[in-house]
Amino acid sequence: MPVSKSASRLSAGVLAAACLTAVVTATAPAAHADSVLSTYYAASSTGSIGNGAAPGGQVTRGQVLTRAQAWVNQAVPYSTNGLTAPYSWWSDGQTGGRYRQDCSGFVSMAWQLPESPNTLGLPSYSTSIGKWDLQPGDILNSSEHVVIFAGWRDKNAGTFNYYQESSRSRPTNFNTDGNLNGSSLSSHPMSSYTALRYKNIVDSPSVSGSGSTVAASATGNGVHLNIIGSDGGMWATEGDYAAGNWTGAWSPLGGSGLKALTSVTIGSSMHVYALGSTGRVYSMDADYTTGQWSGTWVEVPGGAAGATALTATATGNTVHLNILGADGALYNTDGDYTTGHWTGAWNRIGGSALQALTSVTIGNVVHLYAIGSTGHVYSMDADYTAGRWTDAWVEVPGGAAGATALTATATGNTVHLNILGADGALYNTDGDYTTGHWTGSWNRIGGSALKALTSTLTGNTVHLYAIGATGTVYTMDADYTAGRWSNAWAEIPGGAIAAH
Repeated sequence: MPVSKSASRLSAGVLAAACLTAVVTATAPAAHADSVLSTYYAASSTGSIGNGAAPGGQVTRGQVLTRAQAWVNQAVPYSTNGLTAPYSWWSDGQTGGRYRQDCSGFVSMAWQLPESPNTLGLPSYSTSIGKWDLQPGDILNSSEHVVIFAGWRDKNAGTFNYYQESSRSRPTNFNTDGNLNGSSLSSHPMSSYTALRYKNIVDSPSVSGSGSTVAASATGNGVHLNIIGSDGGMWATEGDYAAGNWTGAWSPLGGSGLKALTSVTIGSSMHVYALGSTGRVYSMDADYTTGQWSGTWVEVPGGAAGATALTATATGNTVHLNILGADGALYNTDGDYTTGHWTGAWNRIGGSALQALTSVTIGNVVHLYAIGSTGHVYSMDADYTAGRWTDAWVEVPGGAAGATALTATATGNTVHLNILGADGALYNTDGDYTTGHWTGSWNRIGGSALKALTSTLTGNTVHLYAIGATGTVYTMDADYTAGRWSNAWAEIPGGAIAAH
């Protein structure tokens, strides 16, 4: 039976799949959203998500999924008379229209088609592909039903997420039970479906400031700083804050085409995660007891593809790894480093049009922060004691706009959240999770033309690291015992040029 989003539970330390309908862009139905009965309508608009494009033109994969989610958010119902005319036709400010309220009309809306063909007409707008070549925004079409492919949960196992408009008993819905190896999909034989790709679909453009090209973790008073170099590989240097010294050189650690980094420490081991050129997620470990790296990048199980940003934090020996998918939503998987097992799937948590991501742990709660499409900053929590996620993304007070990157650390129960503003400078706000209050404003710390951001903690001091306009790596500190920031950004020794 359906489970309400407020009841989503952690099971055996693994977050259950949840499709939270709250998103960081406007999701309430537009004022003119309505449905009418008619035999036929052509689409006259693609709405705000279509950015004013004419129906039938180019659409990105991200737009397809954002449009699909818009109908889920509004609980758009199936055509009142089912498959009998007159049909129900929907129009709203986000998705335009009008589009017929059935399975193929839903696909037509998501693809921004000029009309709403039935399942027999959709092939004329598309090309046939192999089912194992499906990417977000493609469809699985049969003579009786069609669904929108929303991404692999575990490609090796054939499992995937999908959207559909399926029957009068249920409004537009998001599902996590797709399986290419199963006997059926949405009550129709899997063998009856053909994988199709819209002729005018294109990959979503990379988002400026989405994934960070710098990552930092600490063991004791030592900071382990990693960057993606101009060659697309990972480079590392070490800083000893007890001695006040850096290694003074950057060591190459391999990889190519890397797009984003994050890292987390468990005991004396650092776990680094990276996005590859196709948005897949890889890991590499450094053991600071033995002084050795694992030596090679290994893909994190679950078959993620198209990810644009990632962040990692830990409770005990479990890493909570979160990514932003091609649809701009948050996805989660967990890795238990005691047993050596990952969840094996990426669970969709929710949101849309998110563009950057960071996280921090206080006690047994993971606090996630993301930048929305207009540069506003939002938060969401995962409570691993209570076993649930919060129901929605909530804006962090202070009215930030135009943010391009963000990072978070915590001292005690206080989160220190930092962003890069539209001017390329560092801004800070603090959130006290004991009292439930934020500073309420973003304080400009300084800098200019900064492009990427990360932070870590030694003692009561937050160390921030940023990439400058030419790829130079800089640092600045906030000492929460003395109550002061360092005076200026200082270059990390070694002369690195990071990807920027």
